[in-house]
Amino acid sequence: MSDQILHECGIALIRLRKPLSYYIEKYGPLYGMNKMFILMEKQHNRGQDGAGVANIKIDLEAGRRYISRYRSIKQQPVASLFKKISKKYKKAQKEGKDKFRDEKWLKENVAFTGELWLGHLRYGTHGINNIESVHPFLRQNNWRSRNLVMAGNFNMTNVDELFELLINIGQHPKEKVDTVTVMEKIGHFLDEEVQSLFELYKDRYGNQEISEIIENEINLHRVLKRACKDFDGGYAMAGLTGSGSAFVVRDPNGIRPAYYYADDEIVVVASEKPAIKTAFNIDYNQIEEVKPGHALIVTKHGEYAQHEIIPQGEKKSCSFERIYFSRGNDPDIYQERKQLGRLLVPQVLRAIQFDLKNTVFSYIPNTAETAFYGLMAGVEDYLINKQKEIILEGKPSVDPIEDILSFRPRIEKIVLKDAKLRTFITDDQHRDELVAHVYDTTYEVVKRGKDTLVVIDDSIVRGTTLEKSILTLLDKLGPKKIVIVSSAPQIRFPDCYGIDMSRMSDFVAFRAMIQLIKDQGKDYLLGEVYDKCLQSKGNQNHVKELYEQFTYEEVSDKIAEIIRPKNIHAEVEVVFQTVENLHKACPAHLGDWYFTGNFPTPGGMKVANRAFVNYMEGKLIRAY
Repeated sequence: MSDQILHECGIALIRLRKPLSYYIEKYGPLYGMNKMFILMEKQHNRGQDGAGVANIKIDLEAGRRYISRYRSIKQQPVASLFKKISKKYKKAQKEGKDKFRDEKWLKENVAFTGELWLGHLRYGTHGINNIESVHPFLRQNNWRSRNLVMAGNFNMTNVDELFELLINIGQHPKEKVDTVTVMEKIGHFLDEEVQSLFELYKDRYGNQEISEIIENEINLHRVLKRACKDFDGGYAMAGLTGSGSAFVVRDPNGIRPAYYYADDEIVVVASEKPAIKTAFNIDYNQIEEVKPGHALIVTKHGEYAQHEIIPQGEKKSCSFERIYFSRGNDPDIYQERKQLGRLLVPQVLRAIQFDLKNTVFSYIPNTAETAFYGLMAGVEDYLINKQKEIILEGKPSVDPIEDILSFRPRIEKIVLKDAKLRTFITDDQHRDELVAHVYDTTYEVVKRGKDTLVVIDDSIVRGTTLEKSILTLLDKLGPKKIVIVSSAPQIRFPDCYGIDMSRMSDFVAFRAMIQLIKDQGKDYLLGEVYDKCLQSKGNQNHVKELYEQFTYEEVSDKIAEIIRPKNIHAEVEVVFQTVENLHKACPAHLGDWYFTGNFPTPGGMKVANRAFVNYMEGKLIRAY
């Protein structure tokens, strides 16, 4: 993607189901650490602002630390975390020598040697990148069963309401942010669960016995069912209790992803399938999805099951995950991205007026590469069909048969990306001044004044990089026309479920629609929709009414006008994927609110309306 988007976090959870001595004997003392490192490293596409890891030792005697947590915001946060953990292991190995393979000694003397691991990779949504913003978060208590460690990939749209609920139950939250609010709400009902068990057994047993009973009888299903009923958003949240239970809970529409694998040795959860496959060398068909509206709960004793927490709604798992965020080596995602490219062929052929001889095809690295393969496969299918028509059906052609049979579409690596430079682009303020230097081009492969250059990207959000860098670079090659192709539809609406796209004015499609309204003298519509948005209760997205004034092609043409630098010579056309073809390519992932405005929750509708109100009032703030 040429335009930078924040955020999409990742989670990783491991529960070792057998005694630690089993893993020490079979795999060595570093088994848990090594597996968690692989899970996180294979999801580092999701965490470029920070990372954190927590570990819990089950049934450690009183007086010893049983929860360990490290967090990092260094440039390579995952590597820095595990380098720090490894130092502890090496120091213990040097000091303990023969004791290093003893379970009791390890758990008593070395951090991060427990049975439960929780990792998190962070993309920041608030523009704040300090250590306090990095998951996992820790809610501490001197009762082991009341400790809670949490990390997640989520955004709540109703933080204000959740904050008020916390106040009404007597809490005093330190911040009004969804991470704190969610943890405190779950923590509150965990406290109530522990207290109710204490009241039940206090007259029958001593306090130490009660504590052990509570840890074994905590009903996380009941806790999560009570805590999550008021949540509105997209979420995959993972938690560990100090007593050794674990859970991963997913929103009822399945907006954010979560997958798991379990056998007699481990239970493992991650945001992406390839991470689990790589870490544990298993087949993809052994990896299951955490069901929407359910929690995968692992007890203190290692038993696991999925439990319904909230009634499952219509499945609207995020299609943008498939287009861009998730790793493309997932076999399903790979085929979906290829199909997205293949389905664009008719539109691309029309844009080049079917003149394949004078067209050069390329892509913007790196995530558009797979869609490019699909596009070219579709072009080759088109050529084969044309050859059949001419050779087998006798349709006339001006070209000799030899030329028809030998012709191949022209494919070149036109756009090059300096991956190292991009790591320094940390925020919008400094991004524009550096963006022109992120890309470079390959020269002397385009016929000046004759060729059309077709370049596919996986999506166009703001159009900033195209306008400020890529189109100018491509124009220097001398094409008569540049066709920019997006394998995603027009991004028209904000996201509020975990990807930080919340300001309407950031979207080039929105700016194009506004310009069309002004060009046609329909400014009054803006005021009408503004009034509706102010009065909205969240049951309708009124901004859709503005887009309905124009055809898809009219918006695309206006986008081409907006992103075309004034000093270039080539004609510019922009081709977008259609929503219908998106659904064909990703039939199991129909969360398309970015493109259609059809948000799966009332909170999403409210955010869309609020984002438009902010635009009309000139407020450059997030809508949630």
